[in-house]
Amino acid sequence: MPDLLPIKRALISVSDKDGLEPLTRKLHELGVEILSTGGTAKFIETLGITVTQVESVTGFPEILGGRVKTLHPNIHAGILADKDNPEHLAELEKHNIKAIDLVVVNLYPFEETVADESVTLPAAIEQIDIGGVALLRAAAKNHSSIAVLTDPELFPPFLDDLTDNDGSSTIEIRSELAAIAFNHTADYDDQIAGFLDEQTELSDEELAGDLDDEELTVGEEIEIDARLVNAIEADLVPARTLRYGENPHQEAIVFADVNAEGLSLALATELTDGKELSYNNLLDANSALNCVLDLGALGHGEAAVVVKHSNPCGATIASTLEDAIVLAHAGDPLAAYGGIIAVSSTLTTQAAQAIVDHAGFIELVCAPDADDAAVELLHKKWKNIRVVAVGTDETLQSDTRSAMVRTILGGVLVQTPDELGADTDNWNHTAGPAPTADSQAHAALSWIVSKHLTSNAIAIAGVSLDGEPEGVRLFGAGAGQMDRVASCRIAIEKASANAAGAAAASDAFFPFPDGPQLLIDAGVSMLLHPGGSKRDQETFDLCDQTETTCLTTGTRHFRH
Repeated sequence: MPDLLPIKRALISVSDKDGLEPLTRKLHELGVEILSTGGTAKFIETLGITVTQVESVTGFPEILGGRVKTLHPNIHAGILADKDNPEHLAELEKHNIKAIDLVVVNLYPFEETVADESVTLPAAIEQIDIGGVALLRAAAKNHSSIAVLTDPELFPPFLDDLTDNDGSSTIEIRSELAAIAFNHTADYDDQIAGFLDEQTELSDEELAGDLDDEELTVGEEIEIDARLVNAIEADLVPARTLRYGENPHQEAIVFADVNAEGLSLALATELTDGKELSYNNLLDANSALNCVLDLGALGHGEAAVVVKHSNPCGATIASTLEDAIVLAHAGDPLAAYGGIIAVSSTLTTQAAQAIVDHAGFIELVCAPDADDAAVELLHKKWKNIRVVAVGTDETLQSDTRSAMVRTILGGVLVQTPDELGADTDNWNHTAGPAPTADSQAHAALSWIVSKHLTSNAIAIAGVSLDGEPEGVRLFGAGAGQMDRVASCRIAIEKASANAAGAAAASDAFFPFPDGPQLLIDAGVSMLLHPGGSKRDQETFDLCDQTETTCLTTGTRHFRH
């Protein structure tokens, strides 16, 4: 898989032309040949930039009113060819097909179309994109050999990547963009499926078993699938149905503990009229809120956390909420796209503006409460954003967390919540230079984040960079890997040069010094881990030899 890919030929076909002018001008400046279709080609031509019409590449005109234009081997072979495979390259040459290095596509505006209550079914169906989805999936699949852009918000970081690498894209950004593209097409299909479901005459019971599609009143007696209640204690009552579970073929429902004290996601107040909360939204929001609670307990300022797929990709503590939001998003801007953000105090207009200015796209914002103007500002930027108020306290500094319940085959697992935070007074200095108060603050944030990542977990954090608001933030995280060394490598790759002088925390002990060696080689100046390995002394000796501070906590934070 090549690291740097020269961008020489791009296919651009977009409905939303925001940001298209600076993108095409930069590509033209770099000597990139541009292929395009219909209205996009006409727009680019008005900029005085030469465009190659797709039909001149396919040798076939657009037909069926534009339904068929890019669905052709001369296009898809150019996208799907593996540039490291000699047989693929030979086939391209044999059939006189030129490779494509960049696909820029956003899809027909289906969601905007069906938002109009007067829309007819035929009109909605005409807004179901076929060719665009095929292009995105093909490019995302072959991201080792091609880059894919789905949203104008992604244009600037991609152009920065090209500028930094003399017209080539890195495998890191291509991999991130591929994941975003697959998420984008999945969400698009979800919108279509939901609309078509609503057009059928089948009852909700026929579509989704016994679950009522209307929101359920807390405490209301309803008939539901026994699988959803067998593991639930008597004080949990159904609160609302969800559209589906983790995937469309799974049923799901939210139960609320009416006797629970403190914050409640199950009974959170939705402050916007966007899409309904989903099963995955609630899981990610729960992860974000729990991390914010632990960061807030440090008492060093306002906290903000961005979560994607249950893992923090941005986390920070700063003096103001808006600064915290800026720094949290800086942790991993690409991963944060389509994520969920939780904050430690009332969402003000200034804080909402920070989200608008720095986030490419956010699915959900969780806060104790939010100003009306803040909600309106976010809703104006993203029509379907969800904002939820989870508590009326001014800040999320303390709470009462309920027991954790998970099902297994034939039973349930129940445990008390992991409420241990950063007990810096009881950390042991085991090797290297003595920690300073500042370095312990960096370590505390990295330790809290490692607790909220899926195991094996590594978090690298430190003081904010020049040009950023003052604070402490996450630089890079590695999570969910089968070995700890792999998590170290991912965290280092995410942190990049920012690892120099930072603190790295591991949710469990290092079984060998290989992971610590990688972190130290990357520039980390402090290691924090529970300790307890039979080979701890090897890690301690390594830290002494390299003058790296090593602290052990005596507590572990596995998260499965």
